[in-house]
Parts: sequence; structure tokens; C-alpha cells
Amino acid sequence: QVTLVESGGGLVQAGGSLRLSCVASGRTVNSYALGWFRQAPGKEREFVARITWRSGYTVYADSVEGRFTVSRDYGKFTVYLQMNSLRPEDTGVYFCASDRFPRTTMSKNSENYDYWGQGTQVTVSS
Repeated sequence: QVTLVESGGGLVQAGGSLRLSCVASGRTVNSYALGWFRQAPGKEREFVARITWRSGYTVYADSVEGRFTVSRDYGKFTVYLQMNSLRPEDTGVYFCASDRFPRTTMSKNSENYDYWGQGTQVTVSS
């Protein structure tokens, strides 16, 4: 069992920045990578970014490429999502999720993630 706790969400003006954190605990040996997903009101959950714990290999959704940066502190088992140039369409509940396997092309699929955090709200005003 892996427990994930997100934090750092809040209100921000368009063009501003926000930094989210996700702390993993429990049987983290079962976690190979951590992904970020978000869900806006009335929309389905979508992939945002992913990072592997050991190598720091990253994958981004096209919608956030160049604006968001995912990083990790392996010693603290904490993953960060630095969000810059925020837009109103970035508004939503942001979740972190754990994947136990290395992947090449399937890393964006929510079905591949076994454990999920509670989520943290991000609201971007125009």
C-alpha cells in the first residue's frame, strides 16, 4: 500500500505560478513513478505529467509542455509540480498517483496507476 498526500493548491491569477507537492509513504518500494492528473468540473480526469523516482525521467501532456515542470526529491520521496504561466483552463483538482512499473508509451493512462491521493484544488482566475 502506498499513501499519497498532495498539497500546495490554491487561488492564483492568470499568468502566475503555483507549486504542488506530493509526499509518498507506506510501501514505496512498490512505486516506480508518480504521475500528476487533473480534473476540471464537468470533464474527465486527464494526464498532466509523470516522473520516475530513481532516474527522474519525465513525461508531459502537450497542454502543459513548456509551462509545467515536474521534479522529485528521491530521499524525501516527494514529487513537485511547478506550474508557471497558469491559465484559467488549468483550473481543476490535481491528483498525484503511483505507478509500479516502468513504461514507454503507456505512462499517460490513468488505468496504469494503482494508488491515488485525495487531490488539491487549483483555481486560476482571469
